[in-house]
Amino acid sequence: MKAKNCLIFGGTGQIGRNLIRKLATSNYKVTVITRNIHTKGNFIKTQANAGYIDIVEANPFNENEIKPFFKKNDICINLIGILFEKGKRNSFTNIHTNFPTMLAKLAQQNKIQQLIHVSALGIEKALDSEYAISKLNGEKNILKSCNKAIILRPSIVYSVDDNFSTTFMTLLNRLPIFPLYYNGQTKFTPIHCSDLTDVILNIIKKNIDSKIVECVGPEVLSFKEILSILLKSIGKKRFFLPFPLFVAKITAKIFELMPNPLLTADQLRLLKYDNVVSNNYASNTSIGVPAKKSFENEIKKYCYMWRDGGQFSKNNSFD
Repeated sequence: MKAKNCLIFGGTGQIGRNLIRKLATSNYKVTVITRNIHTKGNFIKTQANAGYIDIVEANPFNENEIKPFFKKNDICINLIGILFEKGKRNSFTNIHTNFPTMLAKLAQQNKIQQLIHVSALGIEKALDSEYAISKLNGEKNILKSCNKAIILRPSIVYSVDDNFSTTFMTLLNRLPIFPLYYNGQTKFTPIHCSDLTDVILNIIKKNIDSKIVECVGPEVLSFKEILSILLKSIGKKRFFLPFPLFVAKITAKIFELMPNPLLTADQLRLLKYDNVVSNNYASNTSIGVPAKKSFENEIKKYCYMWRDGGQFSKNNSFD
């Protein structure tokens, strides 16, 4: 049987790198679109053996530049997303709504076998969040424009390469007091990057056609429980300080002035809503790909870099 060709947007992130390795191992040919092949090309090449990956420098937001690649590939996967806005070009509307809408139209025109779009869990409730609204509008446009589209809605995705667990371990390592928003009661179902890419790989292999799939890890954890696990893993004790909402809003506005803000006002609004399965759609478990990796066990594998002694804290004996 002829190997399928996969076109990937967002292949340099934690999900993309993990997915490329699995696709290549399963004999899929991969084309990755990147805006700067000189800074990212060599790194992407290490994710697959020669002959399995083609790295192309192109502007993914220019329809005329990317259109030819839809004719050469069977599957399109969109992993591009942002957590905060940077200027007019990198706005939620452009990245989460306009861009995937363009991909969906190109996929439909070129009869792509599958368009897999990674969105986010819990966005249907958070209608006061610009991030959530842009994601929802993107989903609606995709499903309207492409009859082969599949929307994946993962909870928090974590791994050694993430910007979630690693950022919080850095902050917990440095700050004697840590702020809690909404008393730390917001619930999450974190899914390991490897579990999420297993879901994507199985959807491709089995040609699963569920329109929306909610992707979650094996456990439900409150934000406070997540922080407690991270603290235990790095061997620290910290005092949690619940922030009144008006104080939280002020700190978020201050954080927004940073180049890479720790928290934005929009993210603060998102934190009001639980990030768990709605039971209104298929889940990774119901399609036969349950998540296997627990948050605490996986964090232990890379938390040592935030412990006293760094890498040498992994084993401080000669036995």
